Amino acid sequence: MSLEYARRGLVGMLTPQANTTVEPEFNILWPPGVAMINARLMSDKTTISARLVDYFENFGASMRQFANAPLRAAAAGCTGASYLAGREREAEVIDEISDRSGFPFFTAALATVDALHVLNARRIGLVSPYPDDLNAVSAGYWQSHGFEVAAVATAFDSGSAFHPIYSLPGDSAAQALQTLKHQPLDAIAMLGTGMPTLRPIAKAIGWSGPPVLSCNLCLAWRVVEALDGRTPHNSALETWLRGEGWLERLEKRY
Repeated sequence: MSLEYARRGLVGMLTPQANTTVEPEFNILWPPGVAMINARLMSDKTTISARLVDYFENFGASMRQFANAPLRAAAAGCTGASYLAGREREAEVIDEISDRSGFPFFTAALATVDALHVLNARRIGLVSPYPDDLNAVSAGYWQSHGFEVAAVATAFDSGSAFHPIYSLPGDSAAQALQTLKHQPLDAIAMLGTGMPTLRPIAKAIGWSGPPVLSCNLCLAWRVVEALDGRTPHNSALETWLRGEGWLERLEKRY
């Protein structure tokens, strides 16, 4: 089926309930012919970690919000849920949803793992919007995939009146990123789908530091590769890291 605004493919995106970043960033990242519809992950838990566990356990149920929309792929724009579920449980859920749906399902965390492997990165730095307890779980997740977490720069704002992650400005992420520029790293991953990262990444294109990527950018790349019938490969990822296509859309937006 060909859709007017999604001739290349329609994506179903699961997004945490109060996340204010996923839709704006992906609408910049998607190339022409790719579009998404959104479903909200809901939880009434009172802590970030408890909500993330709820989100993960309800990925499958949340997919029902897409009804019979002609999706060609679906994704969870939520990295923290993957950290708490762990590598093995995440893989099981991805396979379950993909098999049941008949199209591929991706998580932002595992898309970032794929990108880091394409870059042959081993020693990585993290720009994190998380509190200390979630940072520890996050580091364990990346280590379980074979990476050495050599440095963590934190942009967490515990005093936010709205949400300590979603209310972060891009400038905060950019300042944290700068502290890792001269570290001996193979790559820097900017974590979380709620922290604005596109402007910081854009400013780092061509800099003298390590390659910089984010969970949202990696998820967009991984989904588009699947829509186009490709497995991850270096040449396509490098065009994303150079900002080809999306950088022009970002500049027009801001």
